[in-house]
Amino acid sequence: MGSPQPNTPEYYARMRVLEAESWWNAGMRDIAARLLMLASLDGSCIALDVGCGSGQTLGWLNAMHTGWTTLGLDIANDGLTAARDAGLSVIRASAMDVPVATATVDFVTTLDVLHHLPLDGGDVAALHEIRRVLKPGGYLLVRTNAQSFPYKRDDVVLQYRKYEPSDLRRKLRSAGFDIIRMSRVNALLGLAEIPRELKAARHGDHGILAPQPSAPGRVDALKRAWLNVEGKVVASGVPLPLGRSIVALCRVPSTARPG
Repeated sequence: MGSPQPNTPEYYARMRVLEAESWWNAGMRDIAARLLMLASLDGSCIALDVGCGSGQTLGWLNAMHTGWTTLGLDIANDGLTAARDAGLSVIRASAMDVPVATATVDFVTTLDVLHHLPLDGGDVAALHEIRRVLKPGGYLLVRTNAQSFPYKRDDVVLQYRKYEPSDLRRKLRSAGFDIIRMSRVNALLGLAEIPRELKAARHGDHGILAPQPSAPGRVDALKRAWLNVEGKVVASGVPLPLGRSIVALCRVPSTARPG
């Protein structure tokens, strides 16, 4: 139906606009920043963005941490072209086969990627690859979608899933991560997504449901501020019972052998 489908030029064009201008993406970056304050990362960190798309997260990390060395990877040439045009270091590669040496990375982000990977173990393979490239004591920041109302079954044709927090927690621990913080987010504001989700469910639509953002105003500022409140709660160690996304900050044990 009307929303851009994953891995199409239209998808990445819409994603670039949303990541740069929408209150949701700005609020999620605020939450990520709060979680990163819990990580022991110094000024010479080597960071990898798995599933970097057009590079908005890489640009954000570079702006926050000017001394970091950053690299992104993605399989979609449309996103990578935009990232290279922005002067970012990116390579074409799969999250399930990361061409980076073992135990050489301090920090990995993978945002809204796991639920698009092949249903026959793609997410598990990606988490094990991320665990392999991270140094002992390295950190992972992951965000993915959450199973909520309306319930969505896995789509074996389009390779799309939604997670229960317990399922994601089990997979993270099985891959060798300690979980520092994990919670649903977008709890209150996510309720407004229910009508759009119901319409999409009737048509089997897994594309970007969010419309093009309008000019930012007071309402959007209030929405972002509310997400910031949720971020404070999650960073304090209190998981939220509701929310259409899941965020987790994880760490490789400092005594662990490289994967």
